[in-house]
Amino acid sequence: MKKLLVLFIILHSSFIIAHGQYAYKIAKLKYNGGGDWYANKTSLPNLIKFANANLRMNIFPEEDIVEPGSTDIFGYPFVHMTGHGNVTFSDADVSNMRRYLISGGFLHIDDNYGLDKFIRREMKKVFPELSFVELPFNHPVYQQKFRFATGLPKIHEHDGKSPQGFGLIYQGRLVCFYSFECDLGNGWEDQSVYNDPEPVRQQALRMGANLLEYATTSY
Repeated sequence: MKKLLVLFIILHSSFIIAHGQYAYKIAKLKYNGGGDWYANKTSLPNLIKFANANLRMNIFPEEDIVEPGSTDIFGYPFVHMTGHGNVTFSDADVSNMRRYLISGGFLHIDDNYGLDKFIRREMKKVFPELSFVELPFNHPVYQQKFRFATGLPKIHEHDGKSPQGFGLIYQGRLVCFYSFECDLGNGWEDQSVYNDPEPVRQQALRMGANLLEYATTSY
């Protein structure tokens, strides 16, 4: 954890010099397997804009794309993953993702419908000793700038089930948050994409901002 924090500081210092007021970037995970990792094209820029305006986070306005086996991943305090279909991590991906997460990185997986059975299988390769656990509503991810007394907001219906927030907890630290039956990323999209009511979009953006805040302050 300390090693990655030091690396973040070094990389962020260089980034600030190059890009002025922006403190760092966040990234979307480009994985193999055929799933549409590229889904929700407007979601992260909108979330960044919201977090910068409401939390003064000073994140670069556009997300980067990073692969799970790349050492570039260590330059991002927050990596977002979404999609509908299959996911496969190679042995190199698994090893690199594990190092990233236990060193202080944070992965948000957002099931865009159909991702569940694949991501559970692949994350078990990354952390064979861990299983996803449903987080209680008093967990810090729900208690950041914005309070969610009953957990994740429901953005899209999917199977009509209640939304659930799962986590992988390594040595007491939440390293991966998995939003299921919720579809936060769709809620971050431009309003014209899904025509979600604005109050619903705002709830999605607030929960996303909480995740960003948690990922960048909970070392």
